[in-house]
Amino acid sequence: MTDITVTFPDGATRNYPKGTTGTQIAQSISKSLSKKAVALVVDGNLTDLADPLNTDAQVKILTRNDPEALELIRHDCAHVMAEAVQDLWPGTQVTIGPVIENGFYYDFAKEEPFHPDDLAKIEKKMSEIIARNEPFTKEIWTRNDTKAFFEKKGETFKVELVDAIPEDEDLKIYKQGEWLDLCRGPHMTSTGHIGKSFKLQKFAGAYWRGDSNNPMLQRIYGTAWANGKDLQAYLHQLEEAEKRDHRKLGREMDLFHFQEEAPGSVFWHPKGWSLFQALIDYMRRRQQEAGYVEVNSPDMMEKKFWELSGHWENYGEHMFVTELPDERVFCCKPMNCPGHVQIYKNGLKSYRDLPYKIAEFGKVHRYEPSGALHGLMRVRHFTQDDAHIFITEDQLMEECLAINDLMLTIYKDFGFEEIVVKLSTKPEKRVGDDAQWDHAEAVMGKVLEKIEEQGKGRIKTSINPGEGAFYGPKFEYVLKDAIGRDWQCGTTQVDFNLAQRLGAYFIDDHSEKKTPVLIHRAMFGSLERFTGILIENYAGHFPLWLAPLQAVVTPIVSDANQYAREVHAALLANGMRVELDERNEKINYKVREHSLKKVPVIVVVGMREAQERTVSIRRLGSKDQTVISLDEAISSLKDEAIPPDLKRATMKQAAQ
Repeated sequence: MTDITVTFPDGATRNYPKGTTGTQIAQSISKSLSKKAVALVVDGNLTDLADPLNTDAQVKILTRNDPEALELIRHDCAHVMAEAVQDLWPGTQVTIGPVIENGFYYDFAKEEPFHPDDLAKIEKKMSEIIARNEPFTKEIWTRNDTKAFFEKKGETFKVELVDAIPEDEDLKIYKQGEWLDLCRGPHMTSTGHIGKSFKLQKFAGAYWRGDSNNPMLQRIYGTAWANGKDLQAYLHQLEEAEKRDHRKLGREMDLFHFQEEAPGSVFWHPKGWSLFQALIDYMRRRQQEAGYVEVNSPDMMEKKFWELSGHWENYGEHMFVTELPDERVFCCKPMNCPGHVQIYKNGLKSYRDLPYKIAEFGKVHRYEPSGALHGLMRVRHFTQDDAHIFITEDQLMEECLAINDLMLTIYKDFGFEEIVVKLSTKPEKRVGDDAQWDHAEAVMGKVLEKIEEQGKGRIKTSINPGEGAFYGPKFEYVLKDAIGRDWQCGTTQVDFNLAQRLGAYFIDDHSEKKTPVLIHRAMFGSLERFTGILIENYAGHFPLWLAPLQAVVTPIVSDANQYAREVHAALLANGMRVELDERNEKINYKVREHSLKKVPVIVVVGMREAQERTVSIRRLGSKDQTVISLDEAISSLKDEAIPPDLKRATMKQAAQ
C-alpha cells in the first residue's frame, strides 16, 4: 500500500499507509494522546478523528482543550440538546442547529410552545446523555434511504433539507447511541467530551429558513465552553451586558426612543441629540485638522445613477425606492460614495490636487429585515462619518498610515486601548487587475507591519484571507470594550472600481487622463451604532466632556433658589451642559434620581453655600461631597469638560 507523509505542527514528519485514520495516528504517537484526541485539523480543515487520510497532509491532533475544539464542543452540545428535546417531547421535529458566536442553537417544530421551566428539564436530560458517553459515528446514506427514513419519522423539514443538498455531496448521518441526525459534521469522538460547562439560555421564535412565509419554529439558544471558568466568565459578561444595554440606559437617561410607525429609525431626545452632536463636533475638528473638506450630497438620486455605480445590481434589494408621477424612479442613498465622486468630478483635477479628501456626515438608508433591527446597533437610517480620498497608487501607503494614525488617536480619546487591525485580502470574485491588487496588498501589508510595530503590544494585527471587498483590499478596526466584547468600527477600503465606472479622472504629469484610486474611510462607522457602543462601554457613566448632561444644580431649600440660579447661569456661561432642578423635593430624592439618570456632577447648594459663595460637588458613583468655592468649581469643571483634542491643542499652543 502506498505511504503518505503526515507533517505535524512542530515540523516533524511521519509516513503512514494510505487510508490511515486520525485515531491510528494518535495511537502511533502515544496512548495518552489517543485517549485525549477528539478530532483532526487536516490542511487547516476540521475533520473527524475516524476519517482516513489518503494524501500527504499537514495534520494537527486536537484534544478538547485546544481552541479549535471549542466549535466541536458546541456542535456536539447542539446534537445532545436535540436528542434531549425529542426524548422529552416525542414527535417534535428537529430542523437545523448550527454553531454561532459563543454558542449554538437548534430550531424545533413542536405543537405546544416550550415553557421557561423546560430549559432546566432539557439541561438535566442533556447531562444524562453526556454521562452515557455515547460514541459519535458517521455513516454515508443514499439519498433515497435518507428521505425514506425521515419521511417515516414524520420529519418533513429534514426531507426538505435532503432535497436542498447538491446531488454530488455525500449525505452524512451522525449517530450518538440510538439517536441520529443529518449533519455535515465533524464531531468529537463521544458525547462525554462535551463536559459539564454548558448552559441553555433562552427560547425564541424563528421562521423556517428565515422566510416569514414559512412556518414559525421554536428556537433554543445555548452556550458551551471547555471549562467552568470560561463558562462563568461568559455568563458574567452577559450579566454586565444586560446592565449596560444601551436601549435600557437610553430610556433611563432620556436619550432616544423607537416606535413602530418608523421601524429602524431613531427619535433623538434633546440629551441624546446633544451627545450625537458632540460626536460630530469632535470628528469635524479632527477631520479638518487632517486636511479633509466637508461636503453634503443628495439623499435621493435617480435609479439610473445607481445602476451606473453598480449599487443597483449588487445592493438593490436593500435600497428604498420611490416612483414619481412622471415614472422616473429614485432611490434613497445607501452609500455616500457615488455622490462624492460627482463632487470630485465637478471641475478638472490635476495630480497636484491629489490626495483630494472629502468628508460627509451623510444620512444613508438601508432596508434591513425587521428581525435584524436592534436598537442603535442595527437601524435602517443612520449617519456615517464617511470620507473618500482620491489618490494616485503611489500615495497609497502614505494615506493608509495617515488614516491609521488618525483612527488610533480617536479611539484612544474615547477610552479604547485594545485594538485589532485586520487586513482583508482579495476575494475570489473581484474587479480590477491582479497587478493593482498585488500592489495594494503589498503596500497595505507593509502598513500593517508598521501599525503593529508602533502599537507596542497595544495594537494587534491579523490577516483575513479572501475577505476583501470585491473592489479592493481593506483594513478593519476592531475595538475591545470595557467588558471584553469586540466591536468592528472603522474601515479603510481601497477601491479600483467606482471612480472608473463613474468617469472620474485626473491629469497626470504627462498631461494624460488617469483614473484615481479611491479610498473609502469611516472611523466611527455609523454614528448611531458608535453611540450605542459608547453607552454600553461606559455603562452610561460618560466622561464629563462627552456627557449629554454634564451637571445639575439643585438647592437644598427654596431660600437657596436664587443662588442656585446664579450658579446655573455661571456654568452655562462657561459652556457647560447644565440644568437647574428647583423642584420642592427632598435633596436625597433628587440626588438619587439624577444619579439613576447618570448625571456626572450634581451641584448642591444651601444657605451656607449661598452665604460663603461655595458649592457642594457630588460625583456620580460616589457618596462623598466636596465643598469648594464657586470660582474654583467653575474653573475645574470647565477644564474637565474640554474635549481631549482641544486640550491637546491648548497644551501645544502653550508649549510654543
